[in-house]
Amino acid sequence: MHADLDTLATALYVKIDDGLKASPQLNPDRPAVGIAPQITDAELITIAVLQALLGHHNETRWLRAARKDIGHLFPYLPKQPGYNKRLRALVPQLAYFIAVLAAETDLWQHPIRIADSTPVPCGTSRTTAQHSDLAGWAGYGYCASHSRRFWGLRLHLVTTVHGLPVAFALASPKADERDVLVDLVSLQPTMFHHPDGLILVVDKGYRDRATETWLNEANITVIRPAYRTEPPRPGRALLRVVRQNIESVNQTLKDQLDLERHGGRTPTGVAARVLQRILALTAAIWHNWHTSQPTMRSLTAYDH
Repeated sequence: MHADLDTLATALYVKIDDGLKASPQLNPDRPAVGIAPQITDAELITIAVLQALLGHHNETRWLRAARKDIGHLFPYLPKQPGYNKRLRALVPQLAYFIAVLAAETDLWQHPIRIADSTPVPCGTSRTTAQHSDLAGWAGYGYCASHSRRFWGLRLHLVTTVHGLPVAFALASPKADERDVLVDLVSLQPTMFHHPDGLILVVDKGYRDRATETWLNEANITVIRPAYRTEPPRPGRALLRVVRQNIESVNQTLKDQLDLERHGGRTPTGVAARVLQRILALTAAIWHNWHTSQPTMRSLTAYDH
């Protein structure tokens, strides 16, 4: 197999279609009578992944361009309202296939994980903050890397050293990063297990004795920056080497996959668009692994 958009689309469609057929409970309920959909859920999810990889954040413009770009793969493309409605209904399936693709590689078995969070802006005006459907979930937060405040959510992401997403959550900017991390480990223990023990690399925002003790009891060794009053901690060399990896993943999501231009205005809309981008990144790494590419996180073969 080659690393290009057509082969990725074909392989991903087959994988998702087989997965939906093998797990009927994943298929949304539809009435027994009526007009059958002209496009399957597997096709729609694949089209959504291609939208993210090709850098189209506007769905209407994407569906116009898709007739030229991928019309040879998908002869029927829905109109934007139907596409948007179907995609929002497929949020559980998007999350499910992120885990399926990650587990099909051997990358997730690597003993090192990296955790971080990044802003997901959802509006820029005070009116939006007061009247948006996201009010109560989204809120005001601070982005230290850009020295600015924002209104929206934070994406909490745990990856392997290769950039493969293994756990993620969308939370209010006011949610404590340490609490979200504990929840991720509790909800997905398989992704945080290694027979020889797991190493988790975090930044200073996760420093907390109680959290570190809890993770140690789960056979997870925490590598983090030391407090000023602390002696040098073990793992400083590893921290310097791999800490930049998660920043690079966040930058890939923002620059190449347009995470900050997701356009979601409702909880399900934001969730669908963020998961769409995480699935696109996971699918690219999954396909790069299957085709033995030298750089697992490279999207170059799929963005044109």
